[in-house]
Amino acid sequence: MDFQQGLITTVHDYGLGNLDPIAFRKGLSRRPTALLIPCLMEEFSRPALKLIREALSQLEGLQSLVIALAADSAEEVAAAEQFFAGMPFPVHVHWTNGPAVRELLLSVKELGLDVMGPPGKGWAVWQGLGVACQEAEVVGLFDADIRTFGPSYPERMLRPLLDPSHGVAYVKAFYSRLSLETNALQGRATRLFVGPLLSSLEQMFGTLPYLRYLQSFRYPLAGEFAFTTDLAMNLRIPSDWGLEIGLLSEVYRHVASSRIAQVDLGLFDHKHKSLGTQPSEGLQRMASEIFGTVLRGLMEHEGSIVSRDQLPTLEVLYRRVGEDRVRQFGLDSAVNGLPYDRHSEELAVQSFSGLLRSGLNKLLEAPIAHQLPSWSRLSSCSAGLQADLAEAGSADRARLLKPRPISPELLRTPAQVA
Repeated sequence: MDFQQGLITTVHDYGLGNLDPIAFRKGLSRRPTALLIPCLMEEFSRPALKLIREALSQLEGLQSLVIALAADSAEEVAAAEQFFAGMPFPVHVHWTNGPAVRELLLSVKELGLDVMGPPGKGWAVWQGLGVACQEAEVVGLFDADIRTFGPSYPERMLRPLLDPSHGVAYVKAFYSRLSLETNALQGRATRLFVGPLLSSLEQMFGTLPYLRYLQSFRYPLAGEFAFTTDLAMNLRIPSDWGLEIGLLSEVYRHVASSRIAQVDLGLFDHKHKSLGTQPSEGLQRMASEIFGTVLRGLMEHEGSIVSRDQLPTLEVLYRRVGEDRVRQFGLDSAVNGLPYDRHSEELAVQSFSGLLRSGLNKLLEAPIAHQLPSWSRLSSCSAGLQADLAEAGSADRARLLKPRPISPELLRTPAQVA
């Protein structure tokens, strides 16, 4: 915890618990706001989503909650709707891979645009934004697997956007990633890959504005963020694990740094991804795709590229900085009484360093990434596409004749689960 400011305005958590639900509700009433949660059906059987539901059930004044759901059947979508029944605001469960949605999006190919995925969080976020931005002025996004979710999360993340006098268009969350079970540090992709990578690139290229911008974010891979609708409508959406960094690149393209803020949400935990046994798995795959996204951002915003001749320098620098970070996090953990497995952290740095060569080669062979087009571009081609998408995401439930019984386990509250 500190009180320092930098390029990106930082809203700190001073540990005083100064929440103001009344002021928050007034802000929501002044500026229509939607929340978006991209979600897999499997999340409905886990405690995290039940916790999120309970916390949001106390939130009054929200215009809508959009659940961008990947499901295998209309019955599962109906179960998701029942799960969120009784909330104090409208809930729109949007079936991202439903037959009507797929048919609609396939028709967009006639416009010369490919919007069929690949399936994943990026595709779900892109569809969810299309639905949420129809009427809202502000849209906030949370993942469905947050195990520490509380009422403070939406309040702290959305309030900078609810008063237009602040001039903020984009808010990024940051937090301390600690395991609920062990208190050990999590967030290896951020701590041991992105941080050392950006530091290494800075040593190679100097203090480029884009690198300074990325390094100003306390947690650049945070999946929790919010923006004004006019900004959200103009962002291309990456469709791989580079989503969060890619969105930061898009925000950099459209918004002055003075209109960006980052908000401390305190302690935070969600599902942990394994390192993986090969580059196509787990955190290794994630890091590889993030690497490509960072380098593309350098190309797009600075006209700079890491050449094959420079690659050995980057590999050496990253390995050294990564090992230094392992030592630093080890000391941080020791003083705070947190468990720390230095060996596994060193192995993670070793695995990440092995991705740089193949990642650069892949980028140089295909420098243009697949990005889903902005909704402002799509609206210029087909003015009614957002409304058609929202209707298609709900249409297939009308075909249900006898919905399957909802599992009592699915409807239990977090308190009952505990």
